[in-house]
Amino acid sequence: MSIEEGDQVRRGQSAIALLYGIVLCLLLLTQLSSSAAAEDVWKGVGRVVAIGDVHGDYEQFIAALRSAKLIDSKENWSGEKTHLVQTGDILDRGPDSRKVMELLMKLEKESRRAGGWVHFLIGNHEAVNIYGDLRYVSPGEFAAFRDSNSEKARDELYKKHLEQIKSSSLPESVPVFDDAFQKKWESEHPLGYAEHRRELGPTGKYGKWIRSHNAVIKIDNTLFLHGGIGPKYVDWSVRQINERVREELEDFTKLPGGLVMDGEGPLWYRGLDQEDEMALELHVKSVLQNHQAESIVIGHTPTEGAILPRFGGKVLLIDVGLSRVFDSRPRMACLLIENDKPCALHRGEKLELPSNSDSDLLRYLRQAAARDPSPSSLEKRIVEVEARVAVPAHK
Repeated sequence: MSIEEGDQVRRGQSAIALLYGIVLCLLLLTQLSSSAAAEDVWKGVGRVVAIGDVHGDYEQFIAALRSAKLIDSKENWSGEKTHLVQTGDILDRGPDSRKVMELLMKLEKESRRAGGWVHFLIGNHEAVNIYGDLRYVSPGEFAAFRDSNSEKARDELYKKHLEQIKSSSLPESVPVFDDAFQKKWESEHPLGYAEHRRELGPTGKYGKWIRSHNAVIKIDNTLFLHGGIGPKYVDWSVRQINERVREELEDFTKLPGGLVMDGEGPLWYRGLDQEDEMALELHVKSVLQNHQAESIVIGHTPTEGAILPRFGGKVLLIDVGLSRVFDSRPRMACLLIENDKPCALHRGEKLELPSNSDSDLLRYLRQAAARDPSPSSLEKRIVEVEARVAVPAHK
């Protein structure tokens, strides 16, 4: 199954989970009114650092920030007027997403005081956590929310669950609420689950924080977002996209058929990562023209471990698989843009991004791999490019 086919299955399963999430949120919380629109366009920024998917790996995120000289030894902001863009998917898979959120909240405040900025963008894994699809939440993420009242909170949630079943089922279809039933439910709702849902809900600390952010921003001539902009949304403005994403995440009834769960939407689209460049060349040109931009920076689909350009540098892929849940060999790279010129920051060293030729791509991959612990995760890709360079394509 391809990644795109897997996404279609996951979005379908998300729709089912959404129904359960709506019920659960109604049990725990009430919806809030829409938040004010966030600022989403910046000009005149001299230095930008962009980091892709983190997926709960706090230590790797810290290492990436330090490689870009954005934090000091005490994890305080040291990036001065730099703008940091984190393109979403800080949640799920790894154990420390709560610590990542806390750090970003702190750095948001510290960077502003220094004249910089921290931009956290909403990714598909933030969205699914908001509306209740929790299949990718790791045990460590639930455990991070445990406290002295967790057993009581889970017991109360279990009682509400039983009441909901009884009130919504025909008498003959009500299950037997024996020890086996309760143990199964508790295995699916570990200690910390109730607190996790509360804190990521509409009135929760992290739920409100996530909803207050954007899905896409523009800094000078560059668009930043998690997945990409599919053909269906080519004419949508940055503000339209952001307002619609926040609207749907605050009113779950608007999610089915909406932007957030759409495979062509900004949280899920993989065309810019995976589809044939010639087939999408006009689409990329249209997106850039519509937004008066020169390049698009996205995460969502992991590379082999390096920042990679597509479409002649018009699209930059920055999800390098930072989290060690994907590879026990820690990967480390982020994007650096200085005075509107992008380069890779690979393990703290600036590398010129490759041009549109295989020979220059090979140069770049070899330089990056030379800085990785051996064996580099880039070696397979290097072999593939070497074969193409040795046997040039027929014209």
